[in-house]
Amino acid sequence: MCFAVYSANLAFGRAYKKGLDELGLTYPQWIAIVALWEQDGQTVSELGEKMFLESNTLTPILKKLEAAGYLRRQRDPADERQVRISLTEGGRRLREKGMHMNLVTATGLKPDEFARLQENVVTLRDNLIKATAE
Repeated sequence: MCFAVYSANLAFGRAYKKGLDELGLTYPQWIAIVALWEQDGQTVSELGEKMFLESNTLTPILKKLEAAGYLRRQRDPADERQVRISLTEGGRRLREKGMHMNLVTATGLKPDEFARLQENVVTLRDNLIKATAE
């Protein structure tokens, strides 16, 4: 199971490579953008938790995305220690590229099978997180 998930992750990176190269993005940068589509305005800590990255690894990714005009990093007025990340219009427009639709096609799965598999993978991940948190 571990190798299947590991190698599938590498295959995802390859599946996205051409489209990401055209956008000038890396796979981790893309994942950060996708996470912000799901919940914009997260703190660096929240995003790092979601991506399983420490802030010293995540910050350079965010700085490059900010320099490219895809997001903004701002101190939280309610807590100056926190930095909030928000997508810019350019970051939101990346969603229109439709790379996720190409991924469904690339897997050879029907859209409903793809959605079901995604739900199962999320359940697997969440259960593993719970099991290791104890």
